[in-house]
Amino acid sequence: MGKSEETEEGEEDDWEETVSDRKRAGIYVRVSTTEQDTGLQETELREYCERRGWESILYRDRGQSGAKQDRPALNSLLRELRQRRVDVILVWSLDRLARSLKQLLNIAEECKSLGVDLVSLRQNIDTTLPAGRLMFQVLGAIGEFERELLRERVKAGMAQARRAGKRIGRPALRHFSPGERERVRSLRMEGASVRKLAKDFATTQWMIAKLLGSSEVVESAAA
Repeated sequence: MGKSEETEEGEEDDWEETVSDRKRAGIYVRVSTTEQDTGLQETELREYCERRGWESILYRDRGQSGAKQDRPALNSLLRELRQRRVDVILVWSLDRLARSLKQLLNIAEECKSLGVDLVSLRQNIDTTLPAGRLMFQVLGAIGEFERELLRERVKAGMAQARRAGKRIGRPALRHFSPGERERVRSLRMEGASVRKLAKDFATTQWMIAKLLGSSEVVESAAA
């Protein structure tokens, strides 16, 4: 029988190390409201672990939407995954793990890079088997396709902006006349920020800081 442990928000998530050649499966279950129960998911997933001879650790999120990336139990699972304390992520359905394709692909790619398998009972995905590994490759190809589409959309948008006469990128460095230099220094002494001066004089913060002297620093966007 597989060893079973639980990790849930507000509970202790440390466990004693055991020496075993068996895979450690991180069982992840989630329900969107606190009134819902994860019992059905847990039962099926634990039985699956027992059939495979895997040790299991339960990570349970209650009242957590799948659209949220920041979920307590999921964060704990991913942290243990990165520390190589989990060999397999096991879910009842992929929508328990992520609701968006982007988030699912991010998790799948991280699993692949760390050599961690992913198993979903409902979709019959199991990357410990050849067919499941093929599915991983398909997911990776979809992710690359999505990124390529995004790059093409960005390029097309920039090309359209150029055709419309809009400038792309940072403002060009410009030459300041003696009068402009004096005006910049005067406004700075009156309290104008480096960022505002750069905007008003159509240049970069770096150029304004250089004009004012080496003691000036470029300000963050929040300045």
